[in-house]
Amino acid sequence: MFNPTRDQVRQFFAETWRKHRAGEVLTPLEATALDWILEHPEYHGDLENPEAAQADYSVEAGRTNPFLHLSMHLAIAEQLSIDHPPGIRDAYQRLAQRKGAHDAAHEIMECLGRVVWEAQRLGTPLDTDAYIELIRQRAGS
Repeated sequence: MFNPTRDQVRQFFAETWRKHRAGEVLTPLEATALDWILEHPEYHGDLENPEAAQADYSVEAGRTNPFLHLSMHLAIAEQLSIDHPPGIRDAYQRLAQRKGAHDAAHEIMECLGRVVWEAQRLGTPLDTDAYIELIRQRAGS
């Protein structure tokens, strides 16, 4: 899933949750996704609701997009596993010592959201130097 569509992402998370509930074997990527799904019980209903796959989670609606949120968790988990951008794993570990693993991931998610928004706004590639700097600032280094 290097460049999945919105529908493919939503189907992936819903299917991962369905397989878990049915006791079926998960792929390694699904197992990682499941870890984050389990951390977010507030999204379980969305994952079980076929209509949620077509829902619009606009900022104006005042509700977090569960599929986007879980996707960001998955992206950050991958970044941590390969320590890319370099230094993210160390900064995460420092944040996790202070705030716990889940809150540390959310701190990084705020940074990721900011640099993605900036890249989209400017029509430029994601600035990984700015991204890791934002994370390091939050980690206190």
